[in-house]
Amino acid sequence: MSRIHEALKKAEQERAAQQGSGPQAVSSVAELIESPAILGGPATAGSLDALLTRSAVREWKPDAAMLFANGGAEIARGTEEFRTLRSRLYQARETMPLKKILVTSALPKEGKSFTASNLAQVMARQHGRRALLIDADLRAPRLHQMFGTSNEPGLADFLQGKRDEFAIMQRGPIENLFFIPCGTRVDDPAELVGNGQLRVLLERVEGLFDWIIIDSPPAAPVSDASVLAKDCDGVLIVVRSNATPFDIARKAREQFPEQNLVGVVLNGTQEHGAPYARYYYDERPKAAKQEDSKQATRP
Repeated sequence: MSRIHEALKKAEQERAAQQGSGPQAVSSVAELIESPAILGGPATAGSLDALLTRSAVREWKPDAAMLFANGGAEIARGTEEFRTLRSRLYQARETMPLKKILVTSALPKEGKSFTASNLAQVMARQHGRRALLIDADLRAPRLHQMFGTSNEPGLADFLQGKRDEFAIMQRGPIENLFFIPCGTRVDDPAELVGNGQLRVLLERVEGLFDWIIIDSPPAAPVSDASVLAKDCDGVLIVVRSNATPFDIARKAREQFPEQNLVGVVLNGTQEHGAPYARYYYDERPKAAKQEDSKQATRP
């Protein structure tokens, strides 16, 4: 297994050198399988091929009302919001390492899973880009329902050492989008996400993807999100317009170091009476955000 991971890293570095840019993910799974020299010989290439084919092909039945990029409600306007968010993340990537993004919220039902799933889709729809979506909300998983697929095996099974990374990974009709569901329900999710195995998983698979989007539990009620964030490059916090109390949002924000927070997504605003969920990515200077916070607390 270690030889495969070393080969992935080498291929990533060689591609970056050829392009004269920073590290990029390998362009395709086929590129690795068809290049035995990169992997150190035909035997290793065959081993990689076998591992990748263990990624289960599923007949997803996505919820069209929840997944804009899949042709759901208000597709043109809703998808454009996520494309804007994608562009802002690429801009942030120019100044900081940014591939593994944790998506959380202050409280339940604020739109974090909706944001994570649609963001992963627009990432994968770019030509030559692959995205991995991981449901790390072991308490109340929703992503498998949104995609209309099985919840098992999944992340919890990997964290417990029951399955390897490719056995828990799914691919469906959306090209270049891979999905790891929550997996078997457990009684001690906080202990499980903190056992160090998530870092192992991410180290093993990140060379295959351009973006990894991780959906986590809400940050204010439980500690899972702050633990998961330690293995990620950045955090997006989702808050719901006219619903999330300011003090709760601030409490959620305090769970993460300043350098880890890459933006705040405002969900549920109305523009010209449009019934869809509008998103806003906030990358303004810190002083501007603090001033807005003061204004929000004024009578």
